[in-house]
Amino acid sequence: MSVSYRQPGVVLTDRRFTVPLAHEDPTGETIELYAREVVASDKADREDLPWLLYLQGGPGFGANRFVGRQAWLDRALDEYRVLLLDQRGTGHSTPLNRQTLPLRGGPAEQAEHLTHFRADSIVRDCETIRPALTGGAPWTVLGQSFGGFCTVNYLSTAPEGLRTALLTGGLPSLDAHADDVYRAAYPRIERKVAAHYDRYPQDVERARRIAEYLLRHEPVLPNGYRLTAEAFQSLGIMLGGSGGSHRLHFLLENAFVRTPQGHELSDAFQEEVQNSLSYAGHPLYALVHEACYAQDARPTAWSAERVRGEFPQFDAAKTLAGDGPLLFTGESIHPWMFDSDPALRPLRETAELLAARTDWQPLYDPARLAANEVPVAAAVYHDDMYVDATHSLQTARAIRGLRTWVTDEFEHDGVRAGGTRVLDRLLALTRDEV
Repeated sequence: MSVSYRQPGVVLTDRRFTVPLAHEDPTGETIELYAREVVASDKADREDLPWLLYLQGGPGFGANRFVGRQAWLDRALDEYRVLLLDQRGTGHSTPLNRQTLPLRGGPAEQAEHLTHFRADSIVRDCETIRPALTGGAPWTVLGQSFGGFCTVNYLSTAPEGLRTALLTGGLPSLDAHADDVYRAAYPRIERKVAAHYDRYPQDVERARRIAEYLLRHEPVLPNGYRLTAEAFQSLGIMLGGSGGSHRLHFLLENAFVRTPQGHELSDAFQEEVQNSLSYAGHPLYALVHEACYAQDARPTAWSAERVRGEFPQFDAAKTLAGDGPLLFTGESIHPWMFDSDPALRPLRETAELLAARTDWQPLYDPARLAANEVPVAAAVYHDDMYVDATHSLQTARAIRGLRTWVTDEFEHDGVRAGGTRVLDRLLALTRDEV
């Protein structure tokens, strides 16, 4: 049953679908998907509009929630009916978290269940629901970040379902192991941190002072999160988005308050930090983030943690023993998170089993991509902290007909921060208008 309602300038319809958990076993267990259709309120001929499916970043986040015609949605609604899909396990789709995963059994059963929440399963979900919405017609897909990874899988496995493919910050390497991804990532992160300190030189001392305090005290935040120096460093994930450097600066400048016991971390700082670090709203991200790169018999084996050991400049204790700046980290998952975060603690053994898994299936088909006939355009952000531009351009050359727009005007979230411009440019590229 669908429900329609209005926001300024748009008509929205909530839709629900039932799909197999494992598409290779269509008679087995099922899960529910939620999606929100958005149409411009002045489009009387909405039934004749082509569809655009939005696949959000992550993995593990629900689709963006918009009010009216915000960001790229404004441009899309000029000519499309837009479907904002909560990918399986996220948002209002059948949820996966510390409360629901025990319904599957113990850690081994939970880990097996989670193998069905990668790009390949998401694409098969899309192909299951597409005929019911479009009458069988192909649709345009806009893939942001991990949504772009899904889109490349779509081009590899079901290109007949695509009218056009648009990717923003989401061209993955076709064959890199997670280790390769992180070896490329840590130098980019270091550059982002250096740029932040260039912008806010006063933050060098502030960050060191906070980290020194955490090495001595390791406080427990109001939600039960154990705040270590490593956890504090992971706030560097902010630096990959537009305005993130400013957000981090404002957070650091309010860290301490004077109390009868001396200087302590302020309640305001602790509240903002716990909201930034907690995975309570998106635990699937922590569980399957490294698995989204796995394609062969090699385990991911906590890749980000292992590779970090090759970059000793990120070691907080060693840095604070000297006089250098503390380096923040970026988009990476570490085993200590499953000890620090109360939303993840019950899932530590499950995460260990996923990290040790060695029977991952390929996600991309280089031969089929080389013969691609779907119009494709991709925005590649020149120094994207989350997705390596060199890897992206290698993949771009491997997909027949793909046109790239390489820009340093935006960070990883350019499709949202850039409003209509990013989507307009990508559509123009697929139509040979630029």
